[in-house]
Amino acid sequence: MNPQPSDNSPSTAAVTDLHPYARLTPDHVLDALASVQLYGDGRLMALSSYENRVYQVTLEDGQRVVAKFYRPGRWDAAQILEEHAFAAELMAAEVPAVGPMALNGATLHQHQDFAFSVSPWRGGRQPELDDPEVLQWIGRFLARIHTVGAAQPFVHRPRLDLQDFGVASRNWLLEQQVIPLDMQARWREQCDKAIELIADGACSTCAGGPSGLKDARLIRLHGDCHPGNILWTPLDEYGRGGPHFVDLDDARMGPAVQDLWMLLSGDRRQRTQQLGALLDGYAQLRSFDQRELALIEPLRTLRLIHYSAWLARRWQDPIFPLNFPWFGSSDYWRGQVDMLIEQIEAMQEAPLMV
Repeated sequence: MNPQPSDNSPSTAAVTDLHPYARLTPDHVLDALASVQLYGDGRLMALSSYENRVYQVTLEDGQRVVAKFYRPGRWDAAQILEEHAFAAELMAAEVPAVGPMALNGATLHQHQDFAFSVSPWRGGRQPELDDPEVLQWIGRFLARIHTVGAAQPFVHRPRLDLQDFGVASRNWLLEQQVIPLDMQARWREQCDKAIELIADGACSTCAGGPSGLKDARLIRLHGDCHPGNILWTPLDEYGRGGPHFVDLDDARMGPAVQDLWMLLSGDRRQRTQQLGALLDGYAQLRSFDQRELALIEPLRTLRLIHYSAWLARRWQDPIFPLNFPWFGSSDYWRGQVDMLIEQIEAMQEAPLMV
């Protein structure tokens, strides 16, 4: 399978007709809400989401809600309900997470071909991550999320591990012949090196601590804690505001540092300063195992491999070719090879220390 369109590829219209989301029309969204006694006034706005379809809906009484239609076949009902239960635990602990509403005694609903949930609408913008006070604030709330997350494990949702994110992603990409022939051998060589480093503990991960990801303490995580999943509101006169966390769709078992490293950017000095501010806030409420800092580059490497497989697996969804037109070309895979080489070097360097 080559995800890049070719002369023999089905047209965009044909792909759209074949994909389940082609049936998710505005009328279908409003009918789904009406099935749980929520009646829209006709105003719908699609929100940024590739994995699912998410809409801001204005109801007849002026209230706004967010309707999330889960991608068919991704999670089963038990896995979705575990996400909902985790969100409920967080909200009960007064952690500012946005979880689904209980409607007719349930948080997960079915309308025709789609499972869906409805959450209250919350406004906000991405946080200013160059502000140490903002990072400390986020760090405190991440500590509160992890305190709840450590209380019990997920039973149905997956783990963040080398097999799923690394080995399975690599094997699928090669088996499906996604990678152009002129780049396949080079990409496989560097991908194999990266996976072997993580598996064998030949990277900095093992220095003075547990043998990498396989020995890390796993807790329930947000799982995809990038800046776009944190909405920030300024403080009002009553002291209300700050961060609230959205989109627990990728919640899974993993090491605590997974929810920190995606908030870091820039050169090593900048990332060290950002990490220091995050952990200053985190440590006020929960202890952090400093040995997990050595997992940052292995986790970044696994996300890099997994991301390519994710794009390829979703290519029949018409929203992906529209938003990722550069994916699948030889230039794309050449860039992936270069990034894997950089990550192999990074995994052998001393980890960030604060």
